Amino acid sequence: MPGAVPASFFRTVWSRSPHVFDVGFSEMLVVAVVALIVIGPERLPRVARTMGHLFGRLQRYVNDVKADINREMELEELRKFKSTVEDAARGFESTVQGEVSKTETELEGLTKFEDAAATGAPRPASGDTPSPSREGDGAAQTEAPPRSEKSAA
Repeated sequence: MPGAVPASFFRTVWSRSPHVFDVGFSEMLVVAVVALIVIGPERLPRVARTMGHLFGRLQRYVNDVKADINREMELEELRKFKSTVEDAARGFESTVQGEVSKTETELEGLTKFEDAAATGAPRPASGDTPSPSREGDGAAQTEAPPRSEKSAA
């Protein structure tokens, strides 16, 4: 939203004081006396009632605006949290995929090694390792130690 007012502005404004006007009892008494003199005793109750209704509407409007601003701030915080969680999930997923592919490569190498041993093909020398099934993996394959005849019996 271009031109939008940042949420920090509203936090600063509303956190300073919930009362915009700091009016004490003596100031209210002076205003009541002036109103009684200017408006007159006949119309004063009607004017006071009207002013009370208008003040109530103003308070409801201010409270609605405050609630809207708070909802927007919470929504923005939730959006930030959502993006953080999504980033963490993507990182975890890529880590798991990497480990799964590495394990698959190792298993395929071991399977080929076992197939070669089962068909009677000559075993690689002790320093040789079976070639990885996927090129570019670069993961070193380790050979299983040969079985001794004592452990087979």
